[in-house]
Amino acid sequence: MTAFVSENELEYQRECMRRVRAMQSGATAFVDTYGCQQNEADSERMRGMLREMGYTLAPDERADLVIINTCAVREHAEQRALGNIGHMVHYKRENPAQKIILAGCMAGEPGARERVRRSYRQVDAVLDTTNFWRLPETVLHLLETGERSIPDTEPDSRIAEGLPVVRTHPHKAYVSIMYGCNNFCTYCIVPHVRGRERSRCPQDVLGEVEALVKDGCRDIMLLGQNVNSYAGEGMDFAELLGAAASFDGDYVVRFMTSHPKDCTHKLIDTIAACPKVERHIHLPVQSGSSRILKAMNRRYTRESYLELVDYARSKIPGLVLTSDVIVGFPGETEQDFEDTLSLVREVRYDSLFTFIFSPREGTPAAAMDDPTTREEKSERFARLTDLQNEISMEIHSEAVGRTVRALIDGESRGGELNLAARTQEGRLINLAGDPSLTGQFRDVEITGATTWSFIGRLK
Repeated sequence: MTAFVSENELEYQRECMRRVRAMQSGATAFVDTYGCQQNEADSERMRGMLREMGYTLAPDERADLVIINTCAVREHAEQRALGNIGHMVHYKRENPAQKIILAGCMAGEPGARERVRRSYRQVDAVLDTTNFWRLPETVLHLLETGERSIPDTEPDSRIAEGLPVVRTHPHKAYVSIMYGCNNFCTYCIVPHVRGRERSRCPQDVLGEVEALVKDGCRDIMLLGQNVNSYAGEGMDFAELLGAAASFDGDYVVRFMTSHPKDCTHKLIDTIAACPKVERHIHLPVQSGSSRILKAMNRRYTRESYLELVDYARSKIPGLVLTSDVIVGFPGETEQDFEDTLSLVREVRYDSLFTFIFSPREGTPAAAMDDPTTREEKSERFARLTDLQNEISMEIHSEAVGRTVRALIDGESRGGELNLAARTQEGRLINLAGDPSLTGQFRDVEITGATTWSFIGRLK
């Protein structure tokens, strides 16, 4: 059964917020986020607490308080974060009173904490993903004592409800339904840094969703490391998803991420029956070889995965399928990789997120024999991406000329196509229009296609 942070402890955090607010005036704070949507959701809550502490949210690292919310899933993300932390030395020289807090998944790694303690003296405090709700007392400690706070804490298996939130976009919201992971895939650090699975109470989740809908939110994403294993007081994920999509209002419900071993026919039937649920499933396969899947501890086979895909496509017309694939897992042979290529040809994903295997210290895969050279892995990676790019272009080209309903997401990176939008299936459309349309559903004609997106025109 899920345990929750007590009201007394939460009241102490609120008291710390009040004390920090009284101590400083006009101070600024910045939260720099790396990694997945769950990190984005955590950052929104940290921004909420910072605002309650009286901080004005700043646009960059020159703020008086900087939180670096890190990812540790792949080595590249960790190195980017460390590089940014190293660069913070210059800002701290300009503002010696500046406070820097390392948060996120890296903060849950004992090795990373020790590295920060020893080599990154500019970091004042560390807060892992299970303890970030203690941000107010951490900030108060730094302001009152000036002493570093880098404890060797154990992961907190409880959930803290009722934290304030500052959302990045008023029409979009991340709603965490659970935290942690119990799967222990042999390559993955997540269970070690985010702890075991804890599901929020369905009443709390649905209350948050209903309030968002009443407030005009149009795009709600339910989050969990493995949403399919949600178990909140007798309600499974399919039931929670159906309930989240049942409120009056014009909105879409999305979710991330599904583990194939727990993706049920019941869930697929729920998606098919609920028009407000996105017609998209991100279903990470990781490999098309049953032998490699077993070595990864994924607990499904190639055959069972393909059966699930067939069932989903038979029940949900127009379903968009996306996936993750790891190239070069230790021991992967050319035949194993060919099995992955043949699965991609058979499934015909709309898009893939592809990665070359990155060993993470503390996981079983990091100690496995890995005779395949980096050059061989890179060559396989190129073959896979070439294949998927060809498939994506074919699928996207078939949509040219259609008119679809899409949610205007906001401004894009510039140029004539200044807006980005999302279809009911989660596909990206770049188009021209007035930024005031952000947050509205509009009909869009698909006029062109690229590998990753559509080009559209407002009707």
